[in-house]
Amino acid sequence: MKPVKPNIGGQALIEGVMMRGPKYTAMAVRKDGEIIIKKEENYSLADKYAFLKLPFFRGVLSLVEMLIIGIRALSYSASIAGEEDEQLTSRDITMALITAFAFAVVLFIIIPTFTVKFISGRIDSPIVLNLIEGLIRIAIFLIYIIVISNMQDIRRVFEYHGAEHKVVHCYENGEKLTPENAAKYKTLHPRCGTSFIMVVMLISILLFSFLGWPGILERIISRILLLPVVAGISYEFIRLAGKSKAPWVRIISAPGIWLQKFTTREPDESQLEVAIAALKSVL
Repeated sequence: MKPVKPNIGGQALIEGVMMRGPKYTAMAVRKDGEIIIKKEENYSLADKYAFLKLPFFRGVLSLVEMLIIGIRALSYSASIAGEEDEQLTSRDITMALITAFAFAVVLFIIIPTFTVKFISGRIDSPIVLNLIEGLIRIAIFLIYIIVISNMQDIRRVFEYHGAEHKVVHCYENGEKLTPENAAKYKTLHPRCGTSFIMVVMLISILLFSFLGWPGILERIISRILLLPVVAGISYEFIRLAGKSKAPWVRIISAPGIWLQKFTTREPDESQLEVAIAALKSVL
């Protein structure tokens, strides 16, 4: 019986890749042809409070921690690549999280529910209204992804995103970690953060439908309060999607996998080398 490989997660950075394993997180960034690696031991509140390792709780905690780690990693890669003079402080990271959360609430909660308000008088079914609101939310997200995917700097990050996925596939299939082996694999992966966001949107449609169609202020508040619930459920599904080959799992995962065609690009050999360096550092 083969030993179970630990799950490795990652994130594309500016001219680099971050990989996170069970014990360590490593950031590999290319500067002037050289790969610079920074490796840190993982710390999680779940190590201190055991209940945070339980289903649902672990999803909410993982989302918050990965946002913090992701912002820190992007700041580090920008400073190494020469796009920022210094790394973000804890206060900067807190402000970045608050700003990102406020932006997401406005773009994906307030705007969609306000938009549906103008047609709600013609439709009586709360389920249909929630479905329309969810479809508007998905449409906004798709437009956002398509627009930024055409920006030159973002395309470069998306190439590293593809390199991250290819190298993780290579690792999960037990092959030696070389650019040649990794290049054979797809740039799409079921445990990607892009898929997670799409699953969040699909689950939110289902969950919000049980709330009926109250006043606009109640709708906005209830959706914000239920975000941890949606995130917790979505995280468990993404974990399942990474392991299960059940048809129903593949069907629900399909939109997120399809969306990765916009958020990943084919990497070159040098980008695969960076992703491999990051992954080897956490194994």
